[in-house]
Amino acid sequence: MVEGAAERRGAGELEASVLAALWAADGPRTAGQVQRGLDVVLARTTVTTILSRLYEKGTVGRERSGRGFAYFPVRDAHGLTARRMHHELDKDSDRRTVLARFVSDLGPEDERILRDLLEGGSGR
Repeated sequence: MVEGAAERRGAGELEASVLAALWAADGPRTAGQVQRGLDVVLARTTVTTILSRLYEKGTVGRERSGRGFAYFPVRDAHGLTARRMHHELDKDSDRRTVLARFVSDLGPEDERILRDLLEGGSGR
């Protein structure tokens, strides 16, 4: 076993930590500011890489700040989850079957919420 392997994080955990720091912020944040707001210890270069990847994915936006950038989330957590659901749905050419299977696996409360949304409810 490689030393430190037990400390490895799961896929997406670092991105989730960086996004959580941005959502908690009251405005755009530089990589250094994000780094200081994290619950985990990461090098600034690692935070910069994560922010750059999130920007390339369209998950965060950025604006010039000195010689670098300050980053901000373009969606809240719920919007990001919805975007991921759309992304997964777009991967399959048989949308009808995917949606039918998704709906058939819903519990009664989720089914009621979905029915309300489809009938024009706000869902909030």
